[in-house]
Amino acid sequence: MDKAPLTEHLGELRNRIVVSLVVVGVAFGICFNYSEYIFELLISPLHYTLEFSIDNPYLSFVPSNKPGINLVFLAPAEALWMHMKIAFISALVISSPLIFFEIWRFIAPGLLDKEKRYALPFIITTSFLFLIGALFCFIVVLPFAMNFLLNYKTENLQPMISVEKYMDFCLKFILAFGAIFELPVILVFLTRMGIVTHEFLAKNRKYAVLIAFVVAAVLTPTPDAFNQTLMAVPIIILFEAGIWASRIFNKKKKTG
Repeated sequence: MDKAPLTEHLGELRNRIVVSLVVVGVAFGICFNYSEYIFELLISPLHYTLEFSIDNPYLSFVPSNKPGINLVFLAPAEALWMHMKIAFISALVISSPLIFFEIWRFIAPGLLDKEKRYALPFIITTSFLFLIGALFCFIVVLPFAMNFLLNYKTENLQPMISVEKYMDFCLKFILAFGAIFELPVILVFLTRMGIVTHEFLAKNRKYAVLIAFVVAAVLTPTPDAFNQTLMAVPIIILFEAGIWASRIFNKKKKTG
């Protein structure tokens, strides 16, 4: 394990941050050029909803009950800022594998040689889980949430949604789910470092359920219980997956 002065660690951290910012900046320029196409993709939950069926196809997108909803902007610069926000969040998602790689390069010098072999699995797993979380939110959660919220006792109401409010709702949800799907990796890391054990996690899962709903209440962009439940349930499932993965890796560590 390498030992270096604090100034060297700070310099290394600065280099990793600069590289990450450059990557995000390049990705931002590319995404901003295609922000209109990304925008059209992001508004699809307004017009389509995911339908479950016991017959083939089991999952299908069907037109929403309110397909004529059009977004509006309420300030002259709102549309421009919306495109910039879309480009920035898209750049973060696209750049996430390289950002995770830079994080690993920063922490790797403090690890043992046998621990450094987890670099590639760490990058692949964290990137994959983040993208899966974002995709799960976009394909499953957002269409379901929008269909419920826009049709719940709104027969005598006409929705007029600003593009800023809608994009904030969607992008916060997508980023939150991407981050939440990293939970199994975090739990495996904590058990590998000896901070907690999988037995401790399993024994205290009832507290994890409570924490899941608290975290969902903080991360969801709306205060309603419906959207909080949509996030809390995957957190609980991912927590159980983290316990299972921790148990497997702990056995490998003992036999290795």
